[in-house]
Amino acid sequence: MLRIPWTAKKTNERVLNEANKRRSRVRTIRKRQATFLGHVMRRGKLEHLVTTGKFEGKRSRGRQREKIMDGLATWFGTGKVSDILAAVKDRDLWRDMIANAYKQGT
Repeated sequence: MLRIPWTAKKTNERVLNEANKRRSRVRTIRKRQATFLGHVMRRGKLEHLVTTGKFEGKRSRGRQREKIMDGLATWFGTGKVSDILAAVKDRDLWRDMIANAYKQGT
């Protein structure tokens, strides 16, 4: 343990850097989200509509929640959701993208 007091006001990122550790659970969760997204997008049912945001309904007030698609776009480093939607159609390309992003640890 690093024995960092709670009064030190250090961020989680700074503590992880001092301990020379990486966030492994976040990477695992993102990988599972990407795998699930590939299944959903190729299937094209109700989950596809909800995930892409084309499902009609009222939006709540306040700050919008982060969408799965936006989080995965930043994880893959593409920045565009449309690039992800195009890549999902090709299963081999999608698997390669997931493997590369997981190896990079972003």
